[in-house]
Amino acid sequence: MHASSHRTPAQPSLSTRDLTIRFGGHVAVNAVTADFYPGTLTVIVGPNGAGKTTYFNLVSGQLAATSGQVFLDGRDVTRHGPARRTRMGVGRAFQLTNLFPHLSVMENVRLAVQSRAGIGMRMLSVWSAHRDVIARAEHYLERVAMMDKRDAWVGTLSHGDQRKLEVAILLALEPAILMFDEPTAGMSVDEVPVVLDLIHQVKAERQRTVLLVEHKTDVVRALADRIVVLHNGTLVADGEPAAVMQSKIVQEAYLGVPEHA
Repeated sequence: MHASSHRTPAQPSLSTRDLTIRFGGHVAVNAVTADFYPGTLTVIVGPNGAGKTTYFNLVSGQLAATSGQVFLDGRDVTRHGPARRTRMGVGRAFQLTNLFPHLSVMENVRLAVQSRAGIGMRMLSVWSAHRDVIARAEHYLERVAMMDKRDAWVGTLSHGDQRKLEVAILLALEPAILMFDEPTAGMSVDEVPVVLDLIHQVKAERQRTVLLVEHKTDVVRALADRIVVLHNGTLVADGEPAAVMQSKIVQEAYLGVPEHA
């Protein structure tokens, strides 16, 4: 029974087909076709300007594709905006999540829990519902080690704490697809392990599809089940981490090894 839970499902949770976007004469993402499955953490790597964040923007709906398609659970969502894709289970940290700077840390997470549960303000007058929401919010704050800041205004938080809060909100929304764009960027050394441990935990659950853009090779090696390499907007490698990291294209395009000695 346990073995079957690790089998690749017949249908991917997310697919892109010939996904392309042009800005004027520049092709930023060039006909990228890829399938992503629950229980797999895929790290997308490539040099600056390779199209990684633009690809994320196309998947989450921030940008409209010039051509090609995006599918969620086999449904074509290419023409759907980011809000609708969020409702369909796409969760993106750091761009899709908007923090409310004049509310407390707890209130920010509570709103996400309410949103996920579909609880309106009227229902919160029922004490048990309110208590359940608070308990769920506390659970996610504990996961990002921010219970001590539960009453702080979000606008007063450090950059690292704001990013940790965004992870808590993302988890509270319980999306089927989790997208992290350089989750540890701008964090202090002591803040990084909290977020990486959380991503490890999500990966260990083997239930969600996780996409991660990351530059740090140690993070890539620690987390990736699969690595996809983008270079000049084109998918140039896709496979097991050890093989992809050793490939010539990664050594040259991503790790900065010169093409010619």
